[in-house]
Amino acid sequence: MTTLPTSAEEPNGLHPVLAPGHTLGTVTDKISELVLARPLNWRWITGITVGSSLLTLLLVSVAAVLANGIGVWGLNRPVMWAFDITNFVWWVGIGHAGTLISAILLLLKQEWRTSINRFAEAMTLFAVACAGLFPLLHMGRPWLFYWLMPYPNTMALWPQWRSPLVWDVFAVSTYATVSLLFWYVGLVPDLATLRDRARNRWLKLIYGIFALGWRGSAKHWHRYRTAYLLLAGLATPLVVSVHTVVSLDFTAGIVPGWHSTIFPPYFVAGAIFSGFAMVLTLAIPLRGAFGLHDFITQRHLDNMAKVMLATGLIVAYSYTMEFFFAWYGMNIYEYQQIVVERPTGPYAPFWWALMTCNILIPQALWSPWVRRNVLLLWVISIIVNIGMWLERFLIIVVSLHADYIPASWRMFYPTFWDFSTFLGTIGLFITLLFLFIRVLPVIAMAEMRELVHETQGHNGGAHASGLSTPTPTPGVES
Repeated sequence: MTTLPTSAEEPNGLHPVLAPGHTLGTVTDKISELVLARPLNWRWITGITVGSSLLTLLLVSVAAVLANGIGVWGLNRPVMWAFDITNFVWWVGIGHAGTLISAILLLLKQEWRTSINRFAEAMTLFAVACAGLFPLLHMGRPWLFYWLMPYPNTMALWPQWRSPLVWDVFAVSTYATVSLLFWYVGLVPDLATLRDRARNRWLKLIYGIFALGWRGSAKHWHRYRTAYLLLAGLATPLVVSVHTVVSLDFTAGIVPGWHSTIFPPYFVAGAIFSGFAMVLTLAIPLRGAFGLHDFITQRHLDNMAKVMLATGLIVAYSYTMEFFFAWYGMNIYEYQQIVVERPTGPYAPFWWALMTCNILIPQALWSPWVRRNVLLLWVISIIVNIGMWLERFLIIVVSLHADYIPASWRMFYPTFWDFSTFLGTIGLFITLLFLFIRVLPVIAMAEMRELVHETQGHNGGAHASGLSTPTPTPGVES
């Protein structure tokens, strides 16, 4: 197992957010070369091949659903929501970490966000794209999705505002739009750097168009920072609101196991828990494959592990409160569903696996040795992702399969198309992620350059010690 050396620690016992010895030029060189100069290697080719293969499976699965209807999934009565909505909630939850890292940590002036915010924001967009597929397909006639929008029409028809599906449309589309704008605004200075460094004429033209004429003047920086902070302020409440709305889909229902006021904070904490787990799942292989140990340091991994531990404890508290409410509320249906059915019913193995993945195993993160062990941290992050998927599955399927009328109880058995659609969205996510790595800087260059002076200060001054010499950087003005 790989353990990072502790010699890189600062006098205060913390690891730096940027390895010492870097200058403005070396930071720009290393990150921009990942896009402009680094040849295709076997790791990237393997990743894009796996992703595109699963993406092909998604296309076949969607074609099967459109041709035959959602009956090809294992849905039945009373389990009319199953893998599709489980996957929707799981992907939306994963999409939370990007905005959380970028917006909230920016407003809180947490400098350790800088190395991970770019691909975390991209992860948000890709996860929301995957999530949006499931409710669209579940509608049965996805080509009529615009009926959920309040558009003027000759029949004076309006959406059913009491339907949670309409709430989802507004919440998820607003979140996706603001996240996209936030991501793009943060990219503008880096796009200008790529424009200035690209040797290919077409690349120079394309990056130049998207750089919006950026020259790095004081006026540009002023407007950029104002827009970035405004979008961060706008995106921050969306982190809470989006998953709150998704949880209200369930809370508004009267199904045993759903009708609970604890769902909104419970879902938000779970979303941050799973989102940070996914960031760790992606960041650890990324820093190893592209040699980004200087930028994604042990400090980042340690902080993300701590956030995961804290939100995992909130999730554990929510599970406990759910049990307490079911027992104390004296509602026999809630008691039967949560206290009896989940730990001892036919889906009990899933429930015990959930408790192991989300409560028991994350407690290992209390140990600094575990947080320093990169491989172990990566395995725990994957286990948490599995646990969060199981949580969504249990909430939805177990609650539906045994409601108020025992005569209607029925088990849910997923079909090949359930699994293939889910795996296909993972392929879509992987494909988009590898394309992103190839065409855009995976780490925010402009923001990393701001850390150079601070790192030099922590290390007694890199220039003074002769560790490095600043080099002019195209597209960078002081």
